[in-house]
Amino acid sequence: MRYTRPQLEQNEDQTLAPYAVRSKATRGRLYSEPEADYRTCYQRDRDRILHTTAFRRLEYKTQVFINYEGDYYRTRLTHTLEVAQIGRSLAYALGGNPDLTEAICLAHDLGHPAFGHSGEAALARLMRDFGGFEHNKQSLRIVTKLERRYDTFPGLNLSWETLEGMVKHETEYDRTDAKDFNPELRGHLEAQIANVADELAYTAHDLDDGLRSGMITTDMLTSIDLWQIATRRVQWNGGKLSDLDRHCIIRELIGMEVNDLIEATDARLNENAIRSVEQIQTLSFNVVGFSEVMISRNRQLKDFLFTNLYRHPRVVRMAVKAERILTELFQAYRAEPSILPHHVQASIPENGLERTLCDYLAGMTDRYAIDEYQRLFDPAILP
Repeated sequence: MRYTRPQLEQNEDQTLAPYAVRSKATRGRLYSEPEADYRTCYQRDRDRILHTTAFRRLEYKTQVFINYEGDYYRTRLTHTLEVAQIGRSLAYALGGNPDLTEAICLAHDLGHPAFGHSGEAALARLMRDFGGFEHNKQSLRIVTKLERRYDTFPGLNLSWETLEGMVKHETEYDRTDAKDFNPELRGHLEAQIANVADELAYTAHDLDDGLRSGMITTDMLTSIDLWQIATRRVQWNGGKLSDLDRHCIIRELIGMEVNDLIEATDARLNENAIRSVEQIQTLSFNVVGFSEVMISRNRQLKDFLFTNLYRHPRVVRMAVKAERILTELFQAYRAEPSILPHHVQASIPENGLERTLCDYLAGMTDRYAIDEYQRLFDPAILP
């Protein structure tokens, strides 16, 4: 039996909550094109994002640990996939549109440069007088302009709702600028799910990677409530933390957070009698979120990670290297644009020199940026 797009859209009517975004109600795409026969518009968005060059590059972009530090640490790609999995699960549980949620989750970090937040800070400083840099805006730039996969329009021509969800992506480390996407309105349910899925994923998984690296030890976690609750639930009684012990504890921690999020969000939906997308977007607060108790516990864990992992000398040293690599590459290219690849030079007349350099540097993987730095500044290496 075949399921056509109209049938899939009908299935959404039967299975999604009344406040979920429906494919058939999309505001459409900037460039008119026929819709797919066997995919909804959000399934098509998701698939277009997966096939981009920018998505593949995430494999070699830093989450916390640079790629060459070990094969098992998260990269920006594995983080993105974990966010998408959590986002889908939350959408199913809350009656949201899992396809739209997944598309937003998969696209949310496309604009992240090499070297994680250190790379973003470096580019923001370098571009301060030339329009600035922020990875949310760069993600939007990638899907609307920089990816060239179609001969009739630039970018991916994603639906309005996917773009809106990307633009309104906001976490503790990400700030939104939605001036072209109804800035007076909050993100729809699916956008809010993607935001919280991102925070949940990086908090739990950065703790996991910190433990694996040895930069965080179990003795350091004795005062962290979430750690203590999770270890009691899995009946880990201390001593040497095996890989299996760590997996069980992190899985329990994620499960606790997901369950709390679902229950707290469901309570808000019911308390406010939410029955439409518009009601969610016009509330004075985000409906998707943790309970007050879990917010406090998460704050404690985030503060711990900031002090003991993100500011660990090993991480800070790499941040200093990242700052130097990106700064010196930018300065060298700006002083002599002819050393840029020809296809990059071709973008200068349209985008300006500095924005072209920013696009080029933001697209680099950690490995490529390091190799390019050595090619330019190590006389023993051939250019």
